[in-house]
Amino acid sequence: MERILYFDNAATSFPKPHEVALEISRYLELVGGPYGRSAYPRALETSRVVERTRDALAGLFGTSKAEDIVFGPNATFALNTVLFGLLSAGDRVLVSPLEHNAVTRPLAALEKARGIRWDCLPCHPDGRIDPRRISEMLTDDVKLVVVNQLSNVNGVIQPLEEIKRAIGTVPLLVDASQSAGCLPIRLDDWSIDYMAFTGHKGLLGPTGTGGLFIRNAERLEPLVFGGTGTNSGRFEMPTDLPDRFEAGTGNIAGLFGLLAALENRPAPCHSIQDFRSLVSEFSLLPGLTVHASLDPAWQGEVVSLSHRDITCDSIGNELWSRFGIEVRVGLHCAPLAHTTLGTHPRGTVRIAPSVYQGTGEFEYLLGALRELCVS
Repeated sequence: MERILYFDNAATSFPKPHEVALEISRYLELVGGPYGRSAYPRALETSRVVERTRDALAGLFGTSKAEDIVFGPNATFALNTVLFGLLSAGDRVLVSPLEHNAVTRPLAALEKARGIRWDCLPCHPDGRIDPRRISEMLTDDVKLVVVNQLSNVNGVIQPLEEIKRAIGTVPLLVDASQSAGCLPIRLDDWSIDYMAFTGHKGLLGPTGTGGLFIRNAERLEPLVFGGTGTNSGRFEMPTDLPDRFEAGTGNIAGLFGLLAALENRPAPCHSIQDFRSLVSEFSLLPGLTVHASLDPAWQGEVVSLSHRDITCDSIGNELWSRFGIEVRVGLHCAPLAHTTLGTHPRGTVRIAPSVYQGTGEFEYLLGALRELCVS
């Protein structure tokens, strides 16, 4: 197999399992038909595949209620659904200090439009939340806590179970954009209230797929209103899940592809320890700073690098032009995280491997960085 030098899987995964494209093509060329709106065989086959996808995700995410998973175009849409559907004037939100703009921009908009307030949870220097200090921030006006399970900048894993215990009855919204398909998620065991996910990253599915897990949906107003195929004689949205939050026709072709990704996931070509060893090797390169978890046990498969003398743009350009290696440079749509880590505004070089990459690709990347750092 040709060496895979694409290390930008925190943006979107590549390659995908071969079956993903086949199933998308099968829907477009052979199956067709709507979801949940007709009863002829073509439509029933479409609906069966969509519900199989929902069931597969429920099993992966550790919940017994598949209907509490609603589909949408991406995690950003899901996060906006909770933030705009739950928060009112005077509400306060606590967020992790490593949040993405998919959380901070909606909060900034709500601060301006509704007068909500938001603050960062107490953390260690690497941005990992310290659950022991959360109680000091829990005031009566805190209506939501938002946590990015796996940072898209330095790969820190947040202790969700401990955080949920610390906040008690305050709802917890988890951004699983980077973690879904990469880390264990136990929605029921951890009593997670809301979780946004995307299909095109760790789940290895196509872009334009994702969704939201919703516990206690009666607390949440829909973001979008429209046709659902049910209760069509009423102007009001249905109250049952998933229909209440699935207005309009979704990305059915994408969900065919997402199910194919879930059912044909490849065995990883490297272990988490292989990646953590690579991160340790990075730290030995002259002039290079590694932005990662201070405790390797809380390190996921994303890491950022910066150099004392070489700009991030230069490193990215050199990796591509001289070695054919593709990485992301800049702020990664997460200025809050970079402010927390002290890398704002210059940003970092981000490394995010694929399950298809093994130690051979890791060694090639390390050799290329070594050559850049000593030249």
